[in-house]
Amino acid sequence: MRLFVCSLFVMLPLLGQAPPAARLVSPEVRPDNRVTFRFRAPNAVKVTVNRAGNKPLEMQKDEQGVWTVTTDALEPDMYGYTFNVDGVGTIDPVNARVVPNLLGASSMVHVHGPSTLPWETNDVPRGTVHHHFFKSAVANDNRDMYVYTPANYNPKAKAAYPVLYLLHGFSDDASGWTAVGQAHVIFDNLIAQGKMKPMVVVMPLGYGTMEALKSQRDASVRARSFDGFRDSLLQEVIPQVEKTYHVSKDRTQRAIAGLSMGGAESLRVGLNYLDKFAWIGAFSSGGVPASFTETFPNLDSKANDKLKLLWIACGKDDGLFEANSKLDAALTERNIKHQWIVTPGAHTWPVWRRNLAEFAPLLFGQPKT
Repeated sequence: MRLFVCSLFVMLPLLGQAPPAARLVSPEVRPDNRVTFRFRAPNAVKVTVNRAGNKPLEMQKDEQGVWTVTTDALEPDMYGYTFNVDGVGTIDPVNARVVPNLLGASSMVHVHGPSTLPWETNDVPRGTVHHHFFKSAVANDNRDMYVYTPANYNPKAKAAYPVLYLLHGFSDDASGWTAVGQAHVIFDNLIAQGKMKPMVVVMPLGYGTMEALKSQRDASVRARSFDGFRDSLLQEVIPQVEKTYHVSKDRTQRAIAGLSMGGAESLRVGLNYLDKFAWIGAFSSGGVPASFTETFPNLDSKANDKLKLLWIACGKDDGLFEANSKLDAALTERNIKHQWIVTPGAHTWPVWRRNLAEFAPLLFGQPKT
C-alpha cells in the first residue's frame, strides 16, 4: 500500500493535476527602497494597492494570475497598506504584520533606514510595555491600557517619575501607539541618547463610549465620548496609574498628548484642567472645536502662568490642516503661548512618529547626562 500511494503521488502531474502555486513574497523591499506588492487573484478584473495619504497604485496581472506593482523609492519608515480587489478591500494574505484597527485592519511594510531614525530598533536598554485591564464604571464596560516603563525603572527610587498620557486616534485601539507608532522604541532610543528624560507613559483606550465607532458623525455621540473619556481618565485611569506605578502627582510632572482624535482630547482635557496638566501636545488634531470659547470657557492669557508647553503640530497636506491653523490663530489672538509646528505629510503615522520624536524630548526639563 505504501508503494502504491507513493507511485500515485508521483503520477498526479501526469493525470492533469496542476502543480501547487509558488509561494508569493509580498511585500518585497528592494535594496533601493522600492517596494513590490503581489496578490494572487486570477479571476479579478482590477486590483490596486492603497497606502494612506497616497493615490492607489494599479497592479498588473501575469499569466499565473498574480497581480504586481512596484513603488518608487520610499523614505525609510513603516507604511500601512491594503489591497482593493474589484471594489473589496483586504489585507495582504501573505504578510503576517497587521496594523490593528477597530474599523478595518491593514498590513504593514517596514522600509528600514539608518539606526539614527528614532523608530528603528537599536541595541540599547529596553523599557517594558505592560498591558492592564480594568472595569470602567464611567463607560460601563471592560477596557484596557498600556503602560511603558523605561529601562531600569525603579519603583523605590527617591524621585517619582514624570508621566505622559499618550492618546491614540479615532478607530485605533489602546495598542495603537506601540503596535503601529513604535512609541516604546522611540522612547528607548531617545532615553539611551540622553535626549529624553526617563518617564512613565500611559496609553489608555480613548473612547468615552464605544458607540462613537458606530456614530462618528453624530455630534451628540461624539460629545458624549469626549466627556466620557475625560471622566474615565481623571477618575479611573490616573488614580489607577498613581496607585500602581511610582509616578509624580505634581501637575508640573504630568503631560498629555495625542494624535487626531487623541489630539483633540488632549486639548480639551489639558487646557480645561491646567490644575492637573502642565504639558500638552496635539498632533493633527481631529475634532478641533469650531467654537473656541464654548470648548475652553476659562482659557485666556492667564494660562501662560501654568503652561510649561503647549505644542500643536499638523502636516501641511492633512485634511485637518485648516482647522488646526484656525486653532493656532485663536490661541495667538488670546495671547496664549504655544508652539505651532507645520510639517510635511498628510494624516498618517509617519507624520505622528516624527511628532512624538520631536515632542517627547521637550518634556519635564533636560535629562541628566
